[in-house]
Amino acid sequence: MSSFFWVVAKQVKSHPALIPLFIFISGGATMSVLALTRAALKNPDVSWDHKNNPEPWNQMQPNQQYKLLAVNMDYSKLKKDRPDF
Repeated sequence: MSSFFWVVAKQVKSHPALIPLFIFISGGATMSVLALTRAALKNPDVSWDHKNNPEPWNQMQPNQQYKLLAVNMDYSKLKKDRPDF
């Protein structure tokens, strides 16, 4: 694995125009891993513990925000509109 980094460093030294390419590719890969991790841990549609919490979407409060971006939505003003299970 360390030899791979030496090869990349050698190519970057000989071709400095590749530096932005490596920056944007590594930044995009990092952001995609972070987005996947956030979706896997915060989204109520994903259930990791089927024995203790088989339906995590029923534990969500009506004013709890789970989306990454909420445009024109104030979750603190929402009222309960569903029955208790």
